[in-house]
Amino acid sequence: MARIRANDTVKIIAGKDKGTTGKVLRVLTAKSAALIEGVGTSTRKLKPSQLHPTGGTKDIHVPTPLSKLALVTDDKAGKTSRVGYKVTAEGKVRVARQQKDKEIK
Repeated sequence: MARIRANDTVKIIAGKDKGTTGKVLRVLTAKSAALIEGVGTSTRKLKPSQLHPTGGTKDIHVPTPLSKLALVTDDKAGKTSRVGYKVTAEGKVRVARQQKDKEIK
């Protein structure tokens, strides 16, 4: 189970986009990666075909590995936290570890 889920706000902590924050569009569990809104776009060249007679280029989304992402718990300050779990009466709940076990919605 991935500790980062869709619609979470994350900060990239390594790589060329280091320091960038964005919303998670989708988590790819098979690749242990996530698609981040506005981050990791690349250009792909298209060969001429019946659909694209002149060919051209197309922007595609490249997934970012989960190991390079940190969950943002304080949106205004941009503070990040690790994610842990607590077992409660309702079930398993995600909690932010570095902010005194604050529950993550």
